[in-house]
Amino acid sequence: MLPIGILIAGLASASVVAYRKKQRRAKYKNAKAISSEESLFTEFSDIREQQIQEITSKEASEGQLEQSEVDKETNHHFPFAIAGLSLATAGAFSPVFGLLSIPVSIYASLPIFKAAYYHVIEERKFRVAVLDAIAITSGLVTGYYFVTALAATVYYSAAKLLKRTRNNTQKSLINVFSGQPSTVWLVKDQTEIEIPLSELHSKDIIVVHAGEIIPVDGTIIEGMGTIDQHALTGEAQPDEKVVNDKVMASTVVLMGKIYIEVEKTGTETIAAQIGDILNDTTEFELSLQTQGEKMADKTVMPTLATSALGLMTLGAYSSVVILSANFSEVIRITTPIGMLNFLNLASKNDILIKDGRSLELLNSIDTVVFDKTGTLTQEQPHLGDIVTEGDIDADELLSYAAAAEHKQKHPVAKAIIEAAEQRQLEIAEIDESQYEMGYGIKVTIGDKLIRVGSIRFMQMENISIPGSQILAQQASHDLGYSTVFVAIDNDLGGMLELRPTIRPEAKQVISKLKQRGLSIYIISGDHEHPTRQLAEDLGVDHYLADTLPQDKAKKIEELQAQGKSVCFIGDGINDSIALKKANVSISLRGASTAATDTAQVILMQQSLEKIEDFFNLAKSFEKNQHVGLATTFIPGVICIGGVFFLHFSLVNALMLYNISAIAGIGNALRPLLGGKPKKTPPQIEEEKADTKL
Repeated sequence: MLPIGILIAGLASASVVAYRKKQRRAKYKNAKAISSEESLFTEFSDIREQQIQEITSKEASEGQLEQSEVDKETNHHFPFAIAGLSLATAGAFSPVFGLLSIPVSIYASLPIFKAAYYHVIEERKFRVAVLDAIAITSGLVTGYYFVTALAATVYYSAAKLLKRTRNNTQKSLINVFSGQPSTVWLVKDQTEIEIPLSELHSKDIIVVHAGEIIPVDGTIIEGMGTIDQHALTGEAQPDEKVVNDKVMASTVVLMGKIYIEVEKTGTETIAAQIGDILNDTTEFELSLQTQGEKMADKTVMPTLATSALGLMTLGAYSSVVILSANFSEVIRITTPIGMLNFLNLASKNDILIKDGRSLELLNSIDTVVFDKTGTLTQEQPHLGDIVTEGDIDADELLSYAAAAEHKQKHPVAKAIIEAAEQRQLEIAEIDESQYEMGYGIKVTIGDKLIRVGSIRFMQMENISIPGSQILAQQASHDLGYSTVFVAIDNDLGGMLELRPTIRPEAKQVISKLKQRGLSIYIISGDHEHPTRQLAEDLGVDHYLADTLPQDKAKKIEELQAQGKSVCFIGDGINDSIALKKANVSISLRGASTAATDTAQVILMQQSLEKIEDFFNLAKSFEKNQHVGLATTFIPGVICIGGVFFLHFSLVNALMLYNISAIAGIGNALRPLLGGKPKKTPPQIEEEKADTKL
């Protein structure tokens, strides 16, 4: 008979290898730890490219990451357990091999006795290690060396597989400064000097240009700029900052040029404080066990009691047989194998599950909370109303604005250019020498001077703003929209309204979640009116507006205090604390590093469509686990009953053990046999095109 430990180890290893191969292709996780303040100032050129590069480097070096003492101990003793099992099996043919297995198995079992001592003395709990220790001792005393070797082998097989399914969050701190520049421009004696960011001090003056990330917290002392703060505060609309306004690290200057008096740098900034809160947050996940572990631990006392009864009524031999019938060890192995294979299946469907326990927890979720900006809405806005002034028509005004913005890469420029292209407007080519960048854009088109920028930019350029335009701008801002003004020569041509773009799939996704009976919330740092409007458009009954980053986490805790189990979906630095507090957390690929580090699940297609697939996958996983439990407990009950009423021998117990393990592993492997990823419409079209070729 093939030893069950070797069978389990082989099948488990194959499953793990398959899973890891898929994860290498899909995994989207930043595992670079920050060990000191100096590491905050590492040079990165692009946030998105940085994240992708770190996935690759992380996967390449994963085997070299520092291992915990428990991991080292497991890796060291596991080969001895296998050797002991092999010798004990060979003992069936020659007693010499059985005797040789004794010292090998005892050495391999030392950590098991250590773990049993810890659980009983320190934790005052009877867990599976206690049962293993008793089974090993009983096997040695009664001469059943195979039982001893089998218990040690199964113990280490389970330990290695369980390790694969855990979210190792303590090894990785969150790098909220992944987009920070390594140098800054210091203004000294009216001269701009480039210095390392780490050498910057409070009260220094720095200059930040359009397109650059603000590296410090401070106050503007000169200039004006349009600042994108949504990654930090959650506000959708860029904020126009002038002299005496505060600015924060990790926000982006979209337009303008500002001089900042430094107040806080490095770990003192608001962005870094969010990281500190994140790192100090109590690890909700670490208090959890997988369902397999829980069920296995629950069987310890009943098994010990039954074994004691067998000892008193039937003798030592039957007592050892009952201990060998503790098929909960099979649960501890088949559960993680099943989980690993469902993670594999998820990766095929572009769902990266970093913490396998989220598959178990998702089935208990009754409340889903969406962050608004960047999650339900896209980064790039879209053109709304065009309010013209004078004789110019809307298309002409838009074409002028698109020509001026044509070389710009920020979301506002892209929205204007896209709107012009959709209307099939002619966009004039502008020579580089005709550009003038400042607090807005000046370009020359033919014999006309075109200015594009904010209302303050127009006022600085002495462009008169009619009262009707001011009222139109105020109405737009009240709705949470941003505005861009366009002047032709010395007269105002009109105003372009830019509205947040709702993800096209958002309404359908929310509708499907509501059909599941889930309660849906929208939470946002944005103002009341735009948040309420979005909730109405998407059919969401609950919303929370004007919510600060630290308050998002409090709102999650309040919902949990009401007895709700919460899934939070967010994408920004400002969402990271709430992501960590939630029972299940989801982010999108391309989100901030802090969000993707913290979230348990990442949707790799940068779309919300896969949320429905994730819920379906979790339901299938739950069914699979129930079947797995049945394949374990039914043979166990038969075996124990057989010991008392049919005088089952150790051979009978091991036979049922093998049947249970094979059935459990077969059930755990079913996802790989029957699960195929759903093809998206673009993939289907691509395959059709390939077929035609």
